[in-house]
Amino acid sequence: MTAPSKPISVEEFFGPPTRSRALLSPDGAKVAYLAPWRGRLNVFVRDLDSDWAAPDGAEDSGARRVTSDARRSIDTFFWSADGRYLLFQQDTDGDENWHLHRADPARPEEPAVDLTPYEGVRLLGTALSPARPGTAFVQLNKRRPDLIDLYELDLATGELTTAAENPGDVVGWLAAPGRLLALTIEEGGDHVLSEQTRGERRPITRFPGTDALFGAHPAAFTPDGGGLWIGSSRGSDRTRLVRLDLDTGEQTGVDSHPVFDLDTPRPEADQRFPSSLILHPGTGELLGARYLGARQEIHALDAHFAEVLPRLAELSDGDLAHVSCDTAGQRWVVDFTHDRDPGVTWSYDHATGRARRLFRPFPHLDPARLAPVAPITLTARDGIDLPCHLTLPVGAEPRHLPTVLLVHGGPWYRDSWCYDPEVQLLADRGYAVLQVGFRGSTGYGKAHTQAAIGQFAGRMHDDLIDALDWAIEQGHTDPDRVAIYGCSYGGYAALVGAAFTPDRFAAAVSYTGMSDLVDLVRSVVPFARRTVENSYLRYIGDPDDPAQEADMLARSPISRVDDITAPVLLIHGANDVRVARRHSDRIADALRSRGAEVEYLLNEAEGHWFINPDSNIELYRTLERFLARHLGGRSSAAS
Repeated sequence: MTAPSKPISVEEFFGPPTRSRALLSPDGAKVAYLAPWRGRLNVFVRDLDSDWAAPDGAEDSGARRVTSDARRSIDTFFWSADGRYLLFQQDTDGDENWHLHRADPARPEEPAVDLTPYEGVRLLGTALSPARPGTAFVQLNKRRPDLIDLYELDLATGELTTAAENPGDVVGWLAAPGRLLALTIEEGGDHVLSEQTRGERRPITRFPGTDALFGAHPAAFTPDGGGLWIGSSRGSDRTRLVRLDLDTGEQTGVDSHPVFDLDTPRPEADQRFPSSLILHPGTGELLGARYLGARQEIHALDAHFAEVLPRLAELSDGDLAHVSCDTAGQRWVVDFTHDRDPGVTWSYDHATGRARRLFRPFPHLDPARLAPVAPITLTARDGIDLPCHLTLPVGAEPRHLPTVLLVHGGPWYRDSWCYDPEVQLLADRGYAVLQVGFRGSTGYGKAHTQAAIGQFAGRMHDDLIDALDWAIEQGHTDPDRVAIYGCSYGGYAALVGAAFTPDRFAAAVSYTGMSDLVDLVRSVVPFARRTVENSYLRYIGDPDDPAQEADMLARSPISRVDDITAPVLLIHGANDVRVARRHSDRIADALRSRGAEVEYLLNEAEGHWFINPDSNIELYRTLERFLARHLGGRSSAAS
């Protein structure tokens, strides 16, 4: 068996989907989705019962484009609670100062309205309530850059009413009609959840900072307003679902899995990955909970959903992903994640039992040509388990392959069995792809996460090397043709690999990776500085302590840049507010000053992650050429 003769082009993987992200309206009559317009993804609406085979531009399709952004693709949108409006978030060239916009599906010819038109202000959360469908609670740092206040926003007029002013210590708000909760962080890192009433604050419960890096996730009000559904690992290594009583602070178990965590929130990719809680859009009732191990399991927690779930599961051999339904719980629109299929969106009518395939986002990609992703578990040198994913190119003998060690970001994140165009591009070019659940990754129990404290460029990197050694021992990997590549933390890991273990890698690629841990921590944006005590300060160090500052610098690739011998590709968005472009600039300057081989792709219209299709096409064309030169894999003719 031989590999396909012609590579799948970068454009086929990273061009805009024909359609994606379908959401059913509350009345079950309409579907909102993303589709390309002028090279950018915009929001469209059409009737659920329309002819989905008709292209969106056809007169008989019934499709209506309700947004007209030709500058930047939209990736976060949702219906208002009553379906009157479509709301979407947008920033400017990746600066992450998101605004909330309103579009009227009944008047698609009218331009969208910016409901938070404040320069330099970031939308930090939106909460909708079926009880008050004409408003939304929004969190904004409008009054001061370093403080998050809570407002109630009238969706029709855009009028903002202050619901709670931050006294200086609140890092987040939870609001529902008649109930206002504040989350604070005490010295030492513990999170305290309190109820605020007429300016007075009553503590409800405390979450140890070691258990909950970012507070209680997920968190959703129960329909009666008397409790929160949250993920909790109190007294356990695993995260289970509990109900937190807001009057007593007592946690009562709702559901759990004997082995898996409640699906780990991946907040920076919340549109790509669905919430771990499946909630009824009309009542807010809890329908189901997701757990994630090698594959996903969903527990139905509602009698009606227990009837619906098996019928949905019959539609695909993948894992159920995004779910939306009407307020009656009869009409459903769902999609699935699969390792070799970019997805299929279906509608299902529980009253009739009828299911219909609406669309595939990338119909030109044949799953038979794509590579299966195999979850495996390895053992690190100190005995801890390392959940990993191995992808081998289709049709190639799995022996002595050029290999890409692909490191996820965060590091408080996890890989999973899913379709990832980056993985599939690399496999199509002939590379084995190894993804490692190194210590510090989330979703494998809190002990696995906490094992990374103080281990940046230490045992976290050892885990990567141990997994690579396994791939070499199995015969999959040619040890002389290995590249290390990642985004954000993964970019840092790539630079660590090049600088700290230069003999192991033939090339390194850092995509918005940090090179200086001291600079990273000191540069946290103002409103987030209180929130990093349990993450950056606990895991990396406190640069205000001279001894810790010295240790952080010693774990920074910039301090050992002279040890880098492999060719390096740096990729950065000029507007990155998480990892400033100077992290890549300094590495590039240092390597160039001594004549080392370095390539630098700087995109002036992007931030921490590239959003626009043309930006990603340029990125992955650059990547495939770089890897082909230094590892000997294939490169598409279009590149």
